[in-house]
Amino acid sequence: MLALSLLLLLEAAAPAPESRDVLLRRQVAQVALAQLKQQDALWHPDQRDCAGLIRFAFRTAYKRIAPERLATPLWTDARGKPSDFADAETLLHHSLVFLGRDEATRDAVRTGDVLAFRQEQDSGPNFHLMLVVRPEDRAHAPARVVYHPGEKGAAVRTGLLHNLADEAPREWRPVPTNGAFLGFFRFKEWMP
Repeated sequence: MLALSLLLLLEAAAPAPESRDVLLRRQVAQVALAQLKQQDALWHPDQRDCAGLIRFAFRTAYKRIAPERLATPLWTDARGKPSDFADAETLLHHSLVFLGRDEATRDAVRTGDVLAFRQEQDSGPNFHLMLVVRPEDRAHAPARVVYHPGEKGAAVRTGLLHNLADEAPREWRPVPTNGAFLGFFRFKEWMP
């Protein structure tokens, strides 16, 4: 009886295993940040753009943590059907959920959340996505964004999220006064 009580006490004191959500977010961050040093050969060169980075980071994270989830595609196409491919606009409208555009939302975003911009060009609107990587211990490191600028052969880039609001060119600032800033978004499956 004493042994059983001790075992129950030890189990209660043992740290709980990390949730799938935490593990997936951590893997998304690791995959995205690894692309800064060298873009993974498994990330197809024809899909190396901002949306491609997000698709690659999420798909790779799921392969490592929850491969059974990949029995069906992660993304939804414009017709509402599961799809392995979705461009930036399609991701925004069919696979991500709007969180907000204000400073409070910016302070609350988590790893795996997305910043979205829409730039008007002669050829039509151009959407751009940036992936948030926020350390679990917020006191020791600030949130970053990781993104691919979209040009063929370009390197993946990163910067501090809070610096974008003050130092980025006006059209890339994640602030409510920037009409090109669409807001912060989260993968639908990660919503409570």
